[in-house]
Amino acid sequence: MYRAIVRRQVRGLFEGLGANNDALLARTAPDVHHVFPGDGALGGERHTRDALRRWFERLDAVFEGHDLRVADVVLGGPPWRTVVAVEWTIRARTRDGAPYENEGAHVIRMRWGRATRIQAYLDSQRLAAACERSARAGVAEAGAPPIVD
Repeated sequence: MYRAIVRRQVRGLFEGLGANNDALLARTAPDVHHVFPGDGALGGERHTRDALRRWFERLDAVFEGHDLRVADVVLGGPPWRTVVAVEWTIRARTRDGAPYENEGAHVIRMRWGRATRIQAYLDSQRLAAACERSARAGVAEAGAPPIVD
């Protein structure tokens, strides 16, 4: 029962990216560790919920909308040490209107229903090119250094 509930919640939070970031943030620990590949605007490591909130704001600034589709959610472990793997694809548009597509996975460590560590795996070169396009279109956030704390 626990796994079915978590699986459904994780799928809903990922597929609602952009529209329900507050709900997603509410499911993270205050000292959540967020790791995203690359050294560009969206790369780096964050260690607080506030920094993760700013990262989501930057993601929304770089792209026009998101269509994130979850292919699979796999999880294991007890409620105090759950590991979740989420496989996904995303389609969006950079701020100059060019299409952006990527696929990847997140590995999430949870404790009592709250994410304590979120690590993303994706084609970071494709993401960097999309950030460069948005930066050239005038989005300062797209060319900014990573949000770190």
